Amino acid sequence: MPRTVAQKMGVKPGSRTFFMNAPEAVHETIDLPDLVVGEGLDGEFDYMHLFVITQAEMNDQFPRLKAHLRAGGMLWLSWPKGRKLGSDLTLPKVIEIGYNHGLVESTCLSVDPTWSGLKFTHPKRGKTYHNSYGTLPGQ
Repeated sequence: MPRTVAQKMGVKPGSRTFFMNAPEAVHETIDLPDLVVGEGLDGEFDYMHLFVITQAEMNDQFPRLKAHLRAGGMLWLSWPKGRKLGSDLTLPKVIEIGYNHGLVESTCLSVDPTWSGLKFTHPKRGKTYHNSYGTLPGQ
């Protein structure tokens, strides 16, 4: 049986979750398990998902969400594939912006025909990250 997008993303039932700018249709596409969905940015979250179209939006919203990402949590960033919807984001630019804000990437996948998704997490203490698209502050 094929895995759902949520399973590929590593979303666990009962996770404390926050979505920002998520198109309604995407929730069905991802096929999310039962989650505890936050109404606002208060406390820490296990799974956060930010949908943006421009670099400016990502630079503005990404650090706001990062501030509420628990250690061991994941912040998924989704942007339109192939510069759809007038996007100026590409995978290298998404990685660069994520690193500039202190998170590291791991998994990339297709959320649906319009949206790509990239998983960001806090870097592991003591590990050096080498990425040709971005450098963590202080590394």
